[in-house]
Amino acid sequence: MRALVMTAPGGAENSQVREVEAPRPGPGQVAIDVAYAGLNFVDVMTRRGDAAYSTAWPYLPGKEVAGTVRELGEGVTGLAVGDRVVAAPVGAGLAETVVAEAALTVPLPDGVGLREAAAVPLGLATAVLLLTDAGRFTAGDTVLVHSAGGGIGTAVAQLVPLIGGGRLIGTVGRPEKTAAAIAAGYDHAFARGEASSEALAEAPSDALVEAVRAATDGRGVDLVLDPLGTAALDLDLAVAAPGARIVLFGNAGGGAIADLPPLARLMAGNLTVTGFSHRGLAATAPERVARAIRRVLDLLADDGADLQLPVTELPDLAAVPAAHDAMENGRATGKYVVRVGG
Repeated sequence: MRALVMTAPGGAENSQVREVEAPRPGPGQVAIDVAYAGLNFVDVMTRRGDAAYSTAWPYLPGKEVAGTVRELGEGVTGLAVGDRVVAAPVGAGLAETVVAEAALTVPLPDGVGLREAAAVPLGLATAVLLLTDAGRFTAGDTVLVHSAGGGIGTAVAQLVPLIGGGRLIGTVGRPEKTAAAIAAGYDHAFARGEASSEALAEAPSDALVEAVRAATDGRGVDLVLDPLGTAALDLDLAVAAPGARIVLFGNAGGGAIADLPPLARLMAGNLTVTGFSHRGLAATAPERVARAIRRVLDLLADDGADLQLPVTELPDLAAVPAAHDAMENGRATGKYVVRVGG
């Protein structure tokens, strides 16, 4: 079968489409013929060799797929060969066939296409978990999202109106991406400029702090969703409303992680800083991830919910390395999925 293989840390030059042996499912697992696979920044971080994500090389990336069940492993119930499903494999999803845990494989409801479904297991489901489980979102909250123009940021903009509504503020790495964030559903969007660099961690821009606070009428934000490691944490604290929740869920810049703020500062503002890892949750509490996937699929199947996640479709696996480059360089907007099989 064809699969995208990352041969060593680096860039697109180390990503190749190769013929590899098709995997077989073990106990509690499912083999899936992949129709579409989603692209996620976690594979970019793995590709460049980030310590928290790199693994043995060569490495097969891909952590969300949609397709049909090819084969069931021992002990799997509730699924059948030929079922249309989505799944969150631990990797190797950018391939014609992938093996996933049955606990993280969910049947597709009628009316949900495989193309859109490929954006669910890691993209939309992560956005649900960030908002509800980690962020304790309540109706009317003001939510600040960094990297608002990416896949997770776009998903958050789609979901907030469906789970109670609130004010949405986004930051983006490039000024030209602010318009796309507004078009996706953000009430306000601001360019971080140098904010994605080490300069932000040392001293957040006063202008950016004032812009975010002005967008909240001076009250501050109730929930921050931050994939930038700790680079923007001082900014998050500066714009936090009393009782705000700050959720750190990645390290997109790949820089060193700084210490968390002193307890006294958190107590003074009644603030919460929370870490979130989809990978960790899938390993330790897969039922929570599967529940989020089902919730999103039900919303997609519900015409009244009007959940639409625009995706950019790549024609084949050979187009993935260039898309990973665009994601790494901050040139990507929205969610990429790649067509793999028929």
